[in-house]
Amino acid sequence: MGEMEAFTGKLKAITGGVEEGENLKDSNIFSELKHYCIQLLDVVQNPNKIPSSTFSQLLHLLQRSPPDSLQPFFDYTLFPLLLLLDAAVNCRSPQKANSENKLLWFHALETPHNVSDAVAEATILCLEELLKKCCLGSVDQMVVILKKLTHGALLSPSEASEEFREGVLRCFKALLLNLHSCSDESCPCKQIGGCPTLLGGNDVQFSCAQVSKYDLVPEQCLLSFLQSEPASAIVGHWLSLLLKAADVEATRGHRGSSKLRVEAFIALRVLVAKVGSADALAFYLPGVVSQIGKVLHVSKSMSSGAAGSTEALDHAIRGFAEYLIVVLEDNGNISSLGIVANDGCGLSSSEEKPYASLLEELRHLPVKNQGEDEITAKDLTKSVVEGITVPGFREKAHGDSDRKVGSLRVKRTREWITNTSAHVDKLLCATFPHLCVHPTKRVRQGLLATVQALLSKCSYTLKESRLMLLECLCVLVCDDSEEVSSDAQAFFRHMFSSSGKHQLESDVAEVFSRLVEKLPQVVLGSEESLALSHARKLLAVTYFSGPQLVADYLLHSPVAAARFLDVFSLCLSQNSVFSGSLDKLVLARPSSSGFMRSIAELKAITDDSVPLDVRNRKMLYMPENEQTEYELPHLPPWFVNVGSQNLYPALAGILRLIARSFFAVCLDSQIEGSLSVIIDIPLGHLRKLISEIRMKEYHKESWQSWYKRTGSGQLVRQASTAACILNEMIFGLSDKAMTTFRIMFEKSSSGWQDIDSFHAEQEEYVWNIDQDSGARSHLIDCVGSILHEYLSSELWDLPLGDRASLRQSDGEDGDVTLYFFHDNGMLHQETYIFSHRKLGYLHGYFMILSY
Repeated sequence: MGEMEAFTGKLKAITGGVEEGENLKDSNIFSELKHYCIQLLDVVQNPNKIPSSTFSQLLHLLQRSPPDSLQPFFDYTLFPLLLLLDAAVNCRSPQKANSENKLLWFHALETPHNVSDAVAEATILCLEELLKKCCLGSVDQMVVILKKLTHGALLSPSEASEEFREGVLRCFKALLLNLHSCSDESCPCKQIGGCPTLLGGNDVQFSCAQVSKYDLVPEQCLLSFLQSEPASAIVGHWLSLLLKAADVEATRGHRGSSKLRVEAFIALRVLVAKVGSADALAFYLPGVVSQIGKVLHVSKSMSSGAAGSTEALDHAIRGFAEYLIVVLEDNGNISSLGIVANDGCGLSSSEEKPYASLLEELRHLPVKNQGEDEITAKDLTKSVVEGITVPGFREKAHGDSDRKVGSLRVKRTREWITNTSAHVDKLLCATFPHLCVHPTKRVRQGLLATVQALLSKCSYTLKESRLMLLECLCVLVCDDSEEVSSDAQAFFRHMFSSSGKHQLESDVAEVFSRLVEKLPQVVLGSEESLALSHARKLLAVTYFSGPQLVADYLLHSPVAAARFLDVFSLCLSQNSVFSGSLDKLVLARPSSSGFMRSIAELKAITDDSVPLDVRNRKMLYMPENEQTEYELPHLPPWFVNVGSQNLYPALAGILRLIARSFFAVCLDSQIEGSLSVIIDIPLGHLRKLISEIRMKEYHKESWQSWYKRTGSGQLVRQASTAACILNEMIFGLSDKAMTTFRIMFEKSSSGWQDIDSFHAEQEEYVWNIDQDSGARSHLIDCVGSILHEYLSSELWDLPLGDRASLRQSDGEDGDVTLYFFHDNGMLHQETYIFSHRKLGYLHGYFMILSY
């Protein structure tokens, strides 16, 4: 007992010493704060006599002091800072201070003195640091501070400095980040996360402040107050102020502050996260959509200044998605939409849905008044047990009660959600496809996070936008950045493994059909980036959906297969020479001035003396070019525009997957000759050309007269395009092609490793070709039919020589344009590739099948 008492005595002595040390430390901090606060009150009376070091020393004290030491003196320190803030705002906007609407301004102290920018900015810095470390004690205190900050946020760029206006926004953000949920488990604040959900890798601005040990328990929860209807005006006003501040900086051009614009969007995201209630934010959704829509539209044309800030655009995209998720989340609108439990739209499990629906209905029940019929829990339980739908019960509960006139709340009915989603869909369709090809990786990462969140949480409320969001995801799957593409691929696999797989398969099939129909228009248009993104969408959809999708789309009708190949014939035809940017076409043309050559023409003056057909043939058969011109994958010689180096691999990849799909489905379903049927369509162009040449020889017609006939030159070009398509389709059956797809689409993501490994193996298995005798026989038949046409003597009799020799051999006067020789040379090049190089890739495949 003696030892225990001695130990207890020592512990008390140590604890008492610690408490005494802490009290002494707090006493020292208070004495310093008292000294500085008295000086701040003197500054309010006479701003010109302030010592230069006062604010810097006060700021240093606030920065080095822990929250526990500052919290007891929060009100004491806050008072002079608010007085200085008030004085700084009033002297910068006298017309507002002297306006008749005195209720908008808090005049604790009228001062005739001007507060300099340096003093105003130092005040804001100290206030921000204080709000970061100290918690608010009551709703009234929060309202007063918000009122002061509102006055500062209303100042225009001509009235206040950039640093002051930016500091006001940071103070607002610090105030919100220091609002924490209360201890009451039934409080509405428990239903929100309190932090933006779509955080990026560098988003350290949203770290919440450390909670002080002086745990203040205000009479009313501050977060629940922000969600309440009395605070709706405050929330709406700040949403407007933040969006206006961002818009003002964008309209100022290069004078605008990108940093202030970023702070505005960060504060907006924090405000949405802290409110976190669909009832509180739904009323302002149309205005927020309109303003952020302007931001996204401007990003298409502005790449510099505040309007072109990629960091601001990233926060705008993520904040927009977070706002939509709060208001239009599927789980939060079950009762309004009448979603059934097993409709596969990505909602929570069937066991959780009845309870979630019941709790949602309880939250929306009206407050009982004396004289009204009471809705008892017994009636509610009975209605659920008897199978009465919850929306029907809600109608009964609400009766004829309508929204009060002037209320800032809306009923999120089915009609309201439908109309709102339609407006949101217009914005998404007008902006997201362009953001998919934004040159900055950070913007594409933000867009990917947005697409993932909307597809996961708003797939039913935003069902009109679901196909467009899937298209954006497909573009990001093929992104040049490995970080973006790996995350997009992992999420795509996750979607196919989720409960809504059947709905996803239906959506993907519709996306595939839409993309095929629009492909020629986009590829032959003037937007290079959109052409590339569109082709990549189709490539990603084809790969991830598997061969069965292609078979279902093309095998149900011969007309569908013919139309599909006609689409690719148009995209890969020599008409692509005239596509792309008009500026590039103009630069490629010779100079229009008759007396002056362009620099490019002067550099190539020596080559111009050589006939164009001879020059092209020399380049074609030079030894150093042989390996590149006839290696695969191969870029057709006429496919020179529309960002060919990136676009053609995407188009060729689609054709390779199409051939692999037909080959796999043919073997699995025992459909005879499906690949042969598809191959016969482009072979028809070659056979038609061969037939025309034979007719020419039969009638002993000259090349001049044959070429001048309508459509003869077009036949040669169509045959070249058909040869290009056939080459890519047969190459798609090789192991090298499959290796390319594996490298492109099987990137791992750290957040989805289990899903990645499992589904990547499944995809590789789906695209594998069975190595049996039937496959070998079918492939030999296909290759043989192509070689039969490629080795036809009529094709190789097409002339490549100059016009003089051609005229002598025919014995007929006339002239043949050089385009005739060019077209013939390109046809020979495409057929030579298959005959001499392509079979090398299939030789190993044949060897495997022979065992």
